[in-house]
Amino acid sequence: MRQRKLKDLDERLEMFGRYRIDSPWKFKGEWDRFFMERGAGMNADTYLEIGCGKGCFLMPHAEAERSSNFIGVECQQSVLVRALEKACDEDLRNVIFVDDKVYDVRDYFEEGELAGIYLNFSDPWPKARHAKRRLTHRDYLKSYCDVVRDGGTIEFKTDNDDLFGFTLEEIKVLDLQIEEFAVDLHGSNFESKKFMTEYEEKFSSRGKTINYLRIRNQKEQGK
Repeated sequence: MRQRKLKDLDERLEMFGRYRIDSPWKFKGEWDRFFMERGAGMNADTYLEIGCGKGCFLMPHAEAERSSNFIGVECQQSVLVRALEKACDEDLRNVIFVDDKVYDVRDYFEEGELAGIYLNFSDPWPKARHAKRRLTHRDYLKSYCDVVRDGGTIEFKTDNDDLFGFTLEEIKVLDLQIEEFAVDLHGSNFESKKFMTEYEEKFSSRGKTINYLRIRNQKEQGK
């Protein structure tokens, strides 16, 4: 859903600029150093959330896991500014937000540079002709496996059953290893239900089940 531009958006983005970067390719291969210079832990695990929205998932995650680093990507600035506000309020050094749209994560990260990727409630792109735009299309999944280290993870949540089914087929094509799987995440005992997105909280409160899976990256797979 396209967001209405806030009247003072540019000023607010500037105000919270220390938590925002718009040239992520400059840090390719240097994310560990980037976070160290911010005062975060050196040689820490780094996780990426693609489509982080208002930061409802990422911020509590970063606060609970101070020994890890977190990067949130959001291309809608009117949404991103809410995440930036949260980051400034908490003053966490282990989180940063990217003001951009990711087409290929390999433009921003070296091979194996990430410990994991989160895909939460991605756009389902329901029309068949738009299948390649889905963030769980095999081409995207291949790129995630390239930048996630051996043994790292890719987690996916969605309320859209069709997108979940599509994702399972794409995973099967690539022969990737599903480590955790649930068609009702909040009825399971998986730890991933602990941190929820804004959509997840809303849908769960209405009784909508959440599909979830976690892939364990193995460098000999998906090639």
